[in-house]
Amino acid sequence: METKDILKKVRQIEIKTRGLSKQIFAGEYHSAFKGRGMSFSEVREYQYGDDVRNIDWNVTARYDKAYIKTYEEERELTVILLIDMSASENFGTLKYFKRDLITEIAAVISFSAIQNNDKVGVIFFTDKIEKFIPPQKGKKHILRIIRELIDFTPESKKTDISEALKYFTNVIKKRSTAFLISDFFDDNFEKALQIAGHKHDIIALHIYDKHEYELPNIGLIKLKDAETGKEIYVDTARKKVRETFRKKREEKILAIKQIFDKNGIDNTHVKTDEDYIKPLLKLFKNR
Repeated sequence: METKDILKKVRQIEIKTRGLSKQIFAGEYHSAFKGRGMSFSEVREYQYGDDVRNIDWNVTARYDKAYIKTYEEERELTVILLIDMSASENFGTLKYFKRDLITEIAAVISFSAIQNNDKVGVIFFTDKIEKFIPPQKGKKHILRIIRELIDFTPESKKTDISEALKYFTNVIKKRSTAFLISDFFDDNFEKALQIAGHKHDIIALHIYDKHEYELPNIGLIKLKDAETGKEIYVDTARKKVRETFRKKREEKILAIKQIFDKNGIDNTHVKTDEDYIKPLLKLFKNR
């Protein structure tokens, strides 16, 4: 894609997603993610009704009076977008390609974050870390993120979510809010998710196209795995084949959701043929 075309697309996405974040998401984002952390402010004398668990015993012993620690909300957050850039994200049969949908969602979250004076960083991953953009504030920084989302070409086609979560846990020292955005065509990432979830506030956004889970009745077709290159022929005219395919895929979606729910990870799914506003708003409101 030529530079002028990239800039044009960046501008189009900016106009749409910045407007959405101002009109719809900013307030919900603030409510969902602000004030979740607390930092020490000062000590003061104990008053009747104060929580005894906040007594500062060192100060109390020094002055022979009960003192408690007071806290204030940490107003500034660090938001990290962990974005799956594997080859399967280039699939889409209806309203969006998955990667286009991911780009818009990431842009909406980013603009909502900077309106609340938060920092935003990005980790692009496949089965390795493709690129890390450290957290910063400001519109210029967000436009750089959007441009990378549009134009970045990963070196690998495969997926390793564990690798991304391990890197995230190691490189981001301060507790942060992380959006893990993927189609989750991967297994064995639960342990890394548990470890990252103990340190950070993680939200999972499961992106998928319905035709990855529901075969149309169009006769004999060739299916190719975008990440491995493996090809198989499937007779979609057979009802049993379509039903078996759908059942296995539905079981996969349920298994992924169960992993999130089991580990206390807020999550939602977004389909390429549906508007992403409603599931995102519902997610924010339910936090």
